[in-house]
Amino acid sequence: MDDFERVARVIDYLSENYTDQPTLDVMAKVVGLSPFHFHRMFSSWAGVTPKAFLKALTYAHARQRLMQEGSVLNAALESGLSGPGRLHDLCLTLEAVSPGEVKQMGRGLTIHYGFAKSPFGLCMIGGNDRGICRICFVDEKEQTEAVAALIKDWPKAQLLESHDFAVKQVGRIFRYPSRAKSRKSDYTLRMWVNGTEFQLMVWHALLRIPSGHWMGYQQLAESVGRPQASRAIGNAVGANPIAYLIPCHRVIRSCGAIGGYRWGIQRKRAMMALESSRNESDEE
Repeated sequence: MDDFERVARVIDYLSENYTDQPTLDVMAKVVGLSPFHFHRMFSSWAGVTPKAFLKALTYAHARQRLMQEGSVLNAALESGLSGPGRLHDLCLTLEAVSPGEVKQMGRGLTIHYGFAKSPFGLCMIGGNDRGICRICFVDEKEQTEAVAALIKDWPKAQLLESHDFAVKQVGRIFRYPSRAKSRKSDYTLRMWVNGTEFQLMVWHALLRIPSGHWMGYQQLAESVGRPQASRAIGNAVGANPIAYLIPCHRVIRSCGAIGGYRWGIQRKRAMMALESSRNESDEE
């Protein structure tokens, strides 16, 4: 069991038992570690202590309950969207693949890809000088399937497997900035995607949802001027090729329920709780 699997197990436990405010000893016992080793492992993963994480998770669950009231939901979303909101001290840019490149199906392009461990488990990352074109979370047995999906999207591109590429990108994508650092971007992380005009519009809208805040599908539809297209919005969210950076994990059901996630509900819970805890830590 790796650190993310341990964390995911604890998050599942806390999601069911947070009202009991379990102690450090209880949380450590869930994953078979001593309190000392659990505290060190969890703090390294989250950037905050288990106690601070539990506090943020409690708040997040309470807020989800409040969001079942329509007026409260709207107020929370309006408030969330007014913030600058991003965990990382980087600037994200999203570029669309040109029609000509789509027609060429990747001919002349070289795409580096590889697998590396992230704070949310094993992931595959693909990209080149243009930027990141794929991030997906996988289990060990899903690696071949993930590569096949990349080949299907770019059948005539040259794909080069590179462990070093994946490890380097994980370091850039998932790092958490020191509170002592400036909030200004110190580098730009580029993404380039192959999607329809509608999908691109939705993915750009996802990038505007601040870290640590959530939006319902209906509100997302309204934000792109398509209030009657919530189902199509859901399909576009589900087609997101770049997990985490294009934050589809910040979309929830209008009733306040977390809803599903292409890469597993455990990861979605972990991402949401981690963002809440880090935001709260930054404000202290």
